[in-house]
Amino acid sequence: MFLENTVNHTEQFGWIEVICGSMFSGKTEELIRRLKRAQFAKQRVEIFKPSVDTRYDDEEVVSHNDNRIRSTPVPSSANIVLLANNVDVVGIDEAQFFDDEIVSVCNDLANRGIRVIVAGLDMDFKGKPFGPMPALMATAEYVTKVHAVCTHTGNLAHFSFRKAINDDLVLLGENEEYEPLSRAAYYKAMQKQQEKISISKSENKDE
Repeated sequence: MFLENTVNHTEQFGWIEVICGSMFSGKTEELIRRLKRAQFAKQRVEIFKPSVDTRYDDEEVVSHNDNRIRSTPVPSSANIVLLANNVDVVGIDEAQFFDDEIVSVCNDLANRGIRVIVAGLDMDFKGKPFGPMPALMATAEYVTKVHAVCTHTGNLAHFSFRKAINDDLVLLGENEEYEPLSRAAYYKAMQKQQEKISISKSENKDE
């Protein structure tokens, strides 16, 4: 899946690993697994997450199955550079919520010899590339795309369907607001949702 040891030990550069996928696909779980392995190996690890993500805990990074690890919430990617001192590994969760500068931040850290592990949604609820994730995936040495299971078909899911009719790009939520769907199920669900919106608009006009 990815390499932890380079062949040429005279080269001191680090690298970037990206773990991406839909909601409920196990991104954070995989991030925590890699970070805990690094901690077990006595490596110096720092973990960051966007301060806007307070769904499970204000400070810890927590997966859907309640696997957790201590982290530092930061308001912007620039804070990561200031706080990531004397470390071997940097973990970043929910990278899609960070500003575009997160790409240069990750590259700067890797160029300093640090292993950077990033997890985030690769697509938003509209099925569009999410924030800085495409650029992170392009510049990363290793990209792991994980999948959820479609709640409608049981097939692999890589779309995050928003059940709530809300057009805000960022809407924090869990099972009540989102569900993972396959391409076919997502397309059908979006069609039904658009039909409901159209009917609702026409009814409002008639009143």
